[in-house]
Amino acid sequence: MFENLIDVLKKNPRKIVFTEGTDPRILEASARLKKDGFLTPILIGNEDAVKAAAKAGGFDIEGLAIYDPATCPKMDEMVADMVELRKGKMSAEECKTALSKGNYFGTMLVKRGVADALLGGATYSTADTVRPALQLIKTKPGNKIVSSCFILTRENADGTQEKYAMGDCAINIDPTEDDLVEIAVETAKTAKAFGIDPKVAMLSYSTKGSGKGDSVDKMKNATEKVKALAPSLAVDGELQFDAAVSPVVAQTKCKGSPVAGQANTFVFPDINAGNIGYKIGQRLGGFDAYGPILQGLNAPINDLSRGCNAEEVYTMAIITAALKD
Repeated sequence: MFENLIDVLKKNPRKIVFTEGTDPRILEASARLKKDGFLTPILIGNEDAVKAAAKAGGFDIEGLAIYDPATCPKMDEMVADMVELRKGKMSAEECKTALSKGNYFGTMLVKRGVADALLGGATYSTADTVRPALQLIKTKPGNKIVSSCFILTRENADGTQEKYAMGDCAINIDPTEDDLVEIAVETAKTAKAFGIDPKVAMLSYSTKGSGKGDSVDKMKNATEKVKALAPSLAVDGELQFDAAVSPVVAQTKCKGSPVAGQANTFVFPDINAGNIGYKIGQRLGGFDAYGPILQGLNAPINDLSRGCNAEEVYTMAIITAALKD
């Protein structure tokens, strides 16, 4: 999977900004990316502090760009840009205060085209990574929400690799029918970027009317809306998880479905189900989980776990940059 993503980056040189330039995990990953040569890191922070932290950790970041919000000569231009983007919701002084922080400053570098992508969250919360993206990068035309997806992979004994896409497991707490339509379409797009031919299951505790309730109706109605919006997409629902993945169960519960028994892209009814579901796969199923991958934005912005390690920073940087259109 990563070989394919790296090939994309080799053919299309890109720059990724890290909002926490003094963090040892960020510096270790940046040094590795610099050595590999297919993706160029940009670091945010005081230049002396960043270089001192790199030296202390033995990380070679020589030649990488370091941007310090406190000394940036184009800060006035960036403030003016942000005032315009916020359309009266923030004063110039409020924008300057926001841009003094790495999360906003880094996001503005993406907005201005200095960087192609952003990866944050080693010390910032998810909200502090998503909020600047919503305010400055904004959602794609036709999209109303930002959603998330996890890619789960597992190497089998015969050398084959299983890959699945799961959304939304991290952002939208209780998505509406229309939210679920966006989540399904965007998760299918993310799946394709990882070499998955998406077969989308809209998950529920019910299969084709076997159960009743508002959440069942929500998944059923969302499925019909997805089919209308994206008629070429293989999607079906509402489906229980066993009907979605087991050909035997599918034959019993929903024979003739284009998805049941072979689903590889899963849309959950709410964040409880999604978050629990992907973590069961990760912890009990032996899958590696990559994400959350943010979807629906005009540029690739992704969030790290504050408990991440340098390897996770490195892999998420590759994923994030490779998702640029």
